[in-house]
Amino acid sequence: MAHQLLLIEDDERLAQMVVDYLEGAGFRVRHSTTGGGGLTLNEQHPFDAIILDLMLPDMDGLDVCRSIRSVSQTPILMLTARGEAMDRIVGLELGADDYLPKPFEPRELLARLKAILRRGAAVASGDGANDILKFGRLEIDRDAREVRLDGEAKSLTGHQYEMLRALAEHPGRVLSREQIMDLVRGENLEAFDRSIDVHISRIRQAIEEDPKEPRRIITVRGAGYVFAKAQE
Repeated sequence: MAHQLLLIEDDERLAQMVVDYLEGAGFRVRHSTTGGGGLTLNEQHPFDAIILDLMLPDMDGLDVCRSIRSVSQTPILMLTARGEAMDRIVGLELGADDYLPKPFEPRELLARLKAILRRGAAVASGDGANDILKFGRLEIDRDAREVRLDGEAKSLTGHQYEMLRALAEHPGRVLSREQIMDLVRGENLEAFDRSIDVHISRIRQAIEEDPKEPRRIITVRGAGYVFAKAQE
């Protein structure tokens, strides 16, 4: 069955190009030119992923992202023409799984969509994820896709969970940003400017006693991040 996608984009020329390309790749796409219309469609129909423009005529795309995330964990890929990194950072903090700056190549959009959909498919099938990684008081349940600290479940986006899992499956090994993205996406895509750092910050807030002095995910200056083998 074809994946169902929701595209919320007010640029009708760009939207038509995206719809044609993705439908040519086997997806089914519903399109809304407004944030309010997109939210209504999302309430009425289940979607496998949502492509969301940040600049919409009736409401801020960040507000749309917040509204969607309050009721659903459907993967969200943001599109942004804004030059400021803060917009993308805020979007990621609100729960978006990924972002793609405009202008973009349709092939890159397709690759990123396939990556987040693969993660969802792996969860549904339980493929290769029937055990629990334990590091002291921290548990990463790969079957339930749940992270627990002292038995308490911690809230992470799908993208943040995948990043933590990738780090935890290579404890003691320094992973560059490019390696992390490759492990998470399954695609050899270029790492973004600050998005990895934003996700790491959010993960630390969830699993570290003091996010400013992390003991589980350590920054190796100029190299990347390492997940500590020995943990309390």
